[in-house]
This record gives sequence, structure tokens and C-alpha cells, in this order.
Amino acid sequence: MPQLPATVLLYHDDSYLRQFEAEVVAVEGGALALDRTAFYPGGGGQMADQGALTIGERRLPLAGLRKEGEIVWHELTPEAGEMPAVGQRVAGEIDWPFRLRMMRTHTALHLLCGLIFTHYGAQVTGGQMYPDRARMDFAMEGFSPALVAEIEASVNQAIRENHPIKVYRLPREQAMQIPDLIRTKINLLPPDIQEIRIVEIVGVDLQADGGTHVHTTSEVGGVRILKTENKGKLNKRMEIALVDE
Repeated sequence: MPQLPATVLLYHDDSYLRQFEAEVVAVEGGALALDRTAFYPGGGGQMADQGALTIGERRLPLAGLRKEGEIVWHELTPEAGEMPAVGQRVAGEIDWPFRLRMMRTHTALHLLCGLIFTHYGAQVTGGQMYPDRARMDFAMEGFSPALVAEIEASVNQAIRENHPIKVYRLPREQAMQIPDLIRTKINLLPPDIQEIRIVEIVGVDLQADGGTHVHTTSEVGGVRILKTENKGKLNKRMEIALVDE
């Protein structure tokens, strides 16, 4: 297969884009590569999007998404039947309720991360989002009940303050001059990335990030800390859930 052009990631510029049109640039088994996509393929703890592609008169649910290098592959179910040809136009539709929940959850985790780093100096050691909850691990000695209540209150206060969220890009050299840009214990930015995407919750948090987020913190709604766990001497886990209005 000839080298494919990088998939244009529409969600990087517009996380609220629900529908899009694209052209098939490659077919591999039951998967399609498109010239552009609004589907987030998963990564950084955020789950892959759900949704469907419409090809002609056929509406085909996605079975999965994966990103290989700079190419996003859209996997179809075995029932999809005949695959489209290279050059054919398709339409994509995001499962919006699922995407919005991921966006709210991701922003909630950034609030949690930013506030814990600012107030307690703890870095993130891991994290994962699920359809109904999320967890984040921190390099901390422990979470007392009083501390948990304090953290939950500070996150919800930041949500109510309705901080705007900015997304922009900086050259790598400039971005890496920002103090504490990398909040994880290990720098996960591949060395070949020369332009860094920044997600800034104004006044609260600023991180390198490739996922999707809401526009303002008030859209998160609210956060409840479900539980904490001891995952090691300096590795403590906190599990949260969104509070729906």
C-alpha cells in the first residue's frame, strides 16, 4: 500500500462537530481510512468515539476506531457488506450523547489534575475514562476523608466559576518552555511531534493534550468523588463520576 497522507483530525479544531463528509483514501479488510475525520480514535485515557458512517444509502455503525501513526482507521461491522472504493464519498455521524459525556469527563479530570497539582504538588501517574465514571492516579502518600471532601469542593467551585477553555497550538520548543506543561509523571509526548496542542482551563490548568473538551467548565455540571484506593506507597487512585443536572 502506498504511503497515505495524514488524516485531518477535525475534532482537534471543533470538538462540537457532530457530522462531516470525507473521502475514502484506503480500504484494509473491514476498515476504512478517510482523508479527514471527526471521530476521536481513543487515547490518553479517553474512550474512542461511537457513531456511524453513511455510504450511499447504507448507514453502517462503527465497530471501532484505531490510530496507526498519522492515520485513523474506521472499522466496520462484519454485516457492512461490500466495502466502498477508494475515492468514494462517505458521511460520518458522531454519537453525540456519548461524545459529550467524554468531553465533560475529560474536562473534569483536567480540573482535578490542575487543582491537585497546584494545591498539593502531585503529578498524575495514570488515568482512564469509562461511560459512567473515570479514575485518575496521583503520586501522593494518601487521601484522608477531609482531603477528599476538600478536593471535591474545590473542583465543583471551579466548575461553578465557569472558566473558559482554550485550545491552541505552539511550536514544541516554545511549548516546552511553559512550566509544568507535562503533568504526568512520565513525559508521554513523542519526540517527533513538533507542534504541541495545548488545552488551557483559564486560571486553573494548562496541559499538552490531544482529546476533546467542553467550552467552559460550567458544562461539566458537577463532580462527585466515588472512592479512593491505595495502589502503592506513592500511587493513590481517585475515582469520580459526573453529576448530571
